[in-house]
Amino acid sequence: MRRLIVAVSNIVFACSLLAATAACASDDMWKRIEAGGRVVLMRHALTTPGVGDPAGMRLDDCTTQRNLSEQGRAHARAIGAAFRTRGIKPERVLASPWCRCIETAQLAFGGSMPEPSLSNLFGRPENRERQVKALRTLVAAHKGPGTLVLVTHGSTIVALTGVSPDTGEMVVVAPNSGKLVVEGRLAVPER
Repeated sequence: MRRLIVAVSNIVFACSLLAATAACASDDMWKRIEAGGRVVLMRHALTTPGVGDPAGMRLDDCTTQRNLSEQGRAHARAIGAAFRTRGIKPERVLASPWCRCIETAQLAFGGSMPEPSLSNLFGRPENRERQVKALRTLVAAHKGPGTLVLVTHGSTIVALTGVSPDTGEMVVVAPNSGKLVVEGRLAVPER
């Protein structure tokens, strides 16, 4: 019994350390975003179930696409609220032309400009090289002073950074002499 109590105590202690570490990492990422000059790559919020896009999907018709679920819409609003609570107003917000990215940007930040280089790469490997090159140029061109937010797809973020974010998760990068430096990840809890 004593071993069980010690084991549970150790697990609780380890979990507390992990939670504190995650909170510190989160605080550090927010401070970096507040400082400006960063690019935040954000994966769109949670969608209706599925993988990829339905057959016959058209960019000009949201009814043919996988769109945000109610939970995703609430999460996008929570992300925007987290930015506003910290007094962070993005300098610019660009989004993939997919409806789920446009809606995420609208709910979180009040809108965006479409950016084709943020398009979904899932199932479109022929576009990877061209899009990654365009995204590297876009990121390298950002000099601040504020933050550039790019709302896109997980496949696109992975292709650019090697990081696979969860829905609604952000990858914070710094353009550094033309090179893209991944500084960390940031997740805003759903409310």
